[in-house]
Amino acid sequence: MRKEKEYLLDAIDAQIKGSGSFVLMSYQGLSANLANDFRCEVEKMGGTVQMVRKRLLVKAAKGLGFEIQLEQLPGHIGVVQGGTDVLETTKYLFRFGKDHENMVNVIGGSFEGELHDAATMKQLSELPSKDEMRAQFLATLEAPLSQTLSTMQALLCSVLYCLENKSQKN
Repeated sequence: MRKEKEYLLDAIDAQIKGSGSFVLMSYQGLSANLANDFRCEVEKMGGTVQMVRKRLLVKAAKGLGFEIQLEQLPGHIGVVQGGTDVLETTKYLFRFGKDHENMVNVIGGSFEGELHDAATMKQLSELPSKDEMRAQFLATLEAPLSQTLSTMQALLCSVLYCLENKSQKN
């Protein structure tokens, strides 16, 4: 293998090892401006986008213990590192593909060290975000307390209404 390709292979290896979680995407028909907007949005989320050659990606994946077939990689291929929240980045990829006539398609990815297909990545992207899950959890904890409080308030108010009615009759 030529030194240039070895350098590229090492760069892909480092990128995949560095993040632990990544998304493989295929893209076609992206204009330069649209591709730049896409990269900027991913970078705002703390992620990176790298366009890679298919054969180098297959070799890099094999070296890291993932088995990817060349036939599974349609079109041009990009590797997206999730940054701080991989699921948010994956949600953005699916949303971007839907908004721009499937110019970007998720074909798989790695989440917490396991390789997943596009359908599983779609399911993962539909999960609520960390903040949403925290809010749901807190609402679950808060619901019984608020019901107890409203019951106690109703009892106190009923006593006041009884006293008020009694005072109006006299």
